[in-house]
Amino acid sequence: MEQIFSKLNFITNGEGFTDITDDLNLFIQKSNFDSGIFCLTSLHTSCSLTINENADPNVLKDLEKFIKSIVPYNCYTSLSKEREEIYYEHFQEGEDDMPAHIKTALTNTNLSLSFQKGRLILGTWQAIYLWEHRFSTKKRSISVHIIGKKKSSIYSSKQSQ
Repeated sequence: MEQIFSKLNFITNGEGFTDITDDLNLFIQKSNFDSGIFCLTSLHTSCSLTINENADPNVLKDLEKFIKSIVPYNCYTSLSKEREEIYYEHFQEGEDDMPAHIKTALTNTNLSLSFQKGRLILGTWQAIYLWEHRFSTKKRSISVHIIGKKKSSIYSSKQSQ
C-alpha cells in the first residue's frame, strides 16, 4: 500500500455545478494507482463537493433552486411565531457570501470514494461535482489523499500493448 497527498485546482463559472469526475479519474491513472481509497476535501468555505445525477441536467437545476429557496440572500424569515426578518451580520464580501457559507455547511466539503482498475466506483448515472455557491468565477482547490495499491509493472505493460 502506498499513499500520496496532492492538490487539484479548478475554475468555476460562478454559481452552479462543475463536473470533476473525469479530472479525478485522470489523476488516479496518472498517479499509477490501481485500487484504493480516494479522499477529497474542499479547501474553501463557500463551495461544496457532491455526488449526483449526470444524465438529466434538470436534477442539478432543481437542486440549485431548492438550496436557494431554503437559503435566501440578504436575510431570512425566522421560524418563530413572530416570523421576523433577520438580516445577515456577515455581508462585507457581498450578498452571496453568507448564503454561500450556509449552503456549504448544509452540504459536503469532503468525499471518500473507492476506486478499482484506476477508476472511481460510481453508479451508472453518478458524477462528482464541485458545487460553487458564489456568483463570480472562482479558483478552487481540492486536497487529494490517495491510499491504495499501485499498478504492478506487469499490469502496466499489459495495458500498453
